[in-house]
Amino acid sequence: MAEETQKPAAEVVVEKPVTEKELAADAAAPVPEAEVSEKAVEVKSEETVGVAEGVTVSAEGVIEAEKTEEKGVEEEKIAQSASFKEESNVVGELPDPQKKALDELKLLIQEALNKHEFTAPPTPPPVKVEEKPAEEVKEEKTTVEETKTGEEPKTEEPKPEESSSSKAEPEKEVPPPPPAAVEAKEEKAPEEKPAETVVVAEVVEKVAAVVDEDGAKTVEAIEETIVPVAAPPEEPAPAKEAEAAPPSEEPKESEATPPPPPPEEVFIWGIPLLGDAEKSDTILLKFLRARDFKVKDAFTMIKNTVRWRKEFGIESLLDEDLGNELQKVVFMDGFDKEGHPVCYNVFGEFQSKELYQKTLSDEEKRTKFLRWRIQFLEKSIRKLDFSPSGICTIVQVNDLKNSPGPGKRELRLATNQALQLLQDNYPEFVARQVFINVPWWYLAFNRMISPFLTQRTKSKFVFAGPSKSADALFKYIAPEQVPVQYGGLNRDGEQQEFTTADSVTEVIIKPATKHTVEFPASEASTLVWEFRVLGWDVSYGAEFVPSTEGSYTVIVSKTRKISAASDEPVISDTFKIGEAGKVVLTINNQSSKKKKLLYRSKTKTCSD
Repeated sequence: MAEETQKPAAEVVVEKPVTEKELAADAAAPVPEAEVSEKAVEVKSEETVGVAEGVTVSAEGVIEAEKTEEKGVEEEKIAQSASFKEESNVVGELPDPQKKALDELKLLIQEALNKHEFTAPPTPPPVKVEEKPAEEVKEEKTTVEETKTGEEPKTEEPKPEESSSSKAEPEKEVPPPPPAAVEAKEEKAPEEKPAETVVVAEVVEKVAAVVDEDGAKTVEAIEETIVPVAAPPEEPAPAKEAEAAPPSEEPKESEATPPPPPPEEVFIWGIPLLGDAEKSDTILLKFLRARDFKVKDAFTMIKNTVRWRKEFGIESLLDEDLGNELQKVVFMDGFDKEGHPVCYNVFGEFQSKELYQKTLSDEEKRTKFLRWRIQFLEKSIRKLDFSPSGICTIVQVNDLKNSPGPGKRELRLATNQALQLLQDNYPEFVARQVFINVPWWYLAFNRMISPFLTQRTKSKFVFAGPSKSADALFKYIAPEQVPVQYGGLNRDGEQQEFTTADSVTEVIIKPATKHTVEFPASEASTLVWEFRVLGWDVSYGAEFVPSTEGSYTVIVSKTRKISAASDEPVISDTFKIGEAGKVVLTINNQSSKKKKLLYRSKTKTCSD
C-alpha cells in the first residue's frame, strides 16, 4: 500500500507510449515484478496504503549497462534517501495555512452533515416516485385551465343543463344550488384549495366524457358541476370558520413546519468525521495531506470515501469469515523502532499453483481476495491510535523474493483493482515502504527514476537486494521484532524462552577474526542464550569458566562449523550453573566478509 501528500499519486511519463506491464509492490495485493520494455520508459509512483507501483525500463540503456557490473556489487547498494519524518497531528503545531484549511474543511463537513449529504445517494429513488403523481396533477390542472380558456366564447344554455343533469345522475345526493350559494362558495374556496383541486380533477373527467359526446362545453356548465360537489360540506359552518380563522392558522403553521432533523453522524475507521475533539482532526488531516491541503479536493475525497465504504459494506465486512488461506501472504508482526505496526507482504507465496488457483483464477475469486485484503487492512487500522500524539500509520515490508513474473495476468488484474481502491480511500496510512530481496535490475531502475520523484515520496521508499535485506530492516526495526525468516530473532508461535520484549545486541565480526561473548552467571541458576550470525559460514563453540581458582573449564558446546546453508537459523542453548563463573561463546569468522552477530541471554533462578 503507498500514500500521499499532494495526491496519493505522483506520476511522471517519459515521452514514448505506455507499456502494459508494471511492477507494483502492494500491501493490499501481491504485485508482479516490473518488466523490461524495449521501446518505452514509464515512471509511475503511487502512494497509498502500501502500494508502490513501479513500471518499465528501457532495455537499450540502463539494463545493458548494468549487465556489465557484478551482481554482488549491485546487491550491496541499498537505495538510501533522506529519512522521512511524519508531520505532527497536533493542531497547535500546524502552520497557519494548514490550520485555516482544517477549519474550512470542518465547516464544509458540518454543512454536509446538517443537510444529510453523506446519506443523500440512497434517497433519490423515493423522491423520483413522488414527482410522478405531482406531474400528473399538474397536467390535470392545465387541462382544466385549457378547457376554461378555450371554451369561454362558447355559451350554449341547453348543453350546460344537459351536462348538469348528467352530472347529477351519478351524484344523486347533490342538488344544484342557487346563484347566491355559488358566490359564497367562490369566496370560501381559497381556504380549502386542496379539496377543490381533487374535486376539479374528478369533475373534469366527467365533463370530458360529455364533451366527447356533445362536442362542446361552456364555462357555466363547468362551474355548475364544481359547485354542487363542494357546496354541502362548506355550508354548515361559514360564520364559525370566519371567527376562528386567526387562532386556528397559527397552530396549523407550527404543525406544518416540524423541527429540522438532527445532523447525521458519519464514521470512518470507527472515528466520527466531527465530534471527537482530537481523533477527528487526525482523520481530516490525512485527507488534507493527501490532497496537498486543497480543501475542496479533500472534501470531495472524503465524500467519495464515505460513499464507497457504504457500497462496499465495510462494517459488515469486518464480521465476515473469509478463511485463512492467505495468512502467509500478508501478516502483521512486531513494531518498528518508532512504534509503528509492521505489515509484511510476501509475494513469493503465489508461486504455489494451488494457492494461485484458489485465490486469483477467476473474477469471483479475485473479488473474494480483494475483500479479504480490505478486511485485513480495516482490522489493522482499527488497532491504530488516532490521538494527536498517537501512532496512526504503519510500515510496509514488501518481500519480492520469488514473486511471480509479469506474465501472471490474474495477479496483475487483482493488483490494479487493489491499487485503485487503496489510493482513493486510504490516504496517508504508510510511514515507510521497505522493499527487500529486490532483483539487481530493479535497483538500477530505481536510480534512473529517482530524479523524477518528489522528495517526500523518495524519503518513504527503501530498496534492498537479497544480501542487504536484513540490514535494511534492522535500520528501522529492531532485530528482536524482525521475523526469523528475514534475519531477526522473532519466533512468534514457537515455544521459546525469549520474546520481543527481550532486547538483542548487534555486533559486527570483521573478516578473519574471532569474537567472544561472555555471559556472567551466579550460583544455583540456569543461563539461557540464543544467537545467530547472518550468512553464517563461521565456527562456534561455548564453555563455562568458573570464577574459583583451580576449577576446571567445562565445555558447553564443542566447536563446530556452521555453513551458510544451515537449516538452523537461530542457535539456542542452556547451561545449569552450580558455582559462580561465566559462559563464553566464541565465533570464528574465517571468511573474507564481515558478519553480523545477534545475541541475547537471560538468567533463571532455581525457583523459576
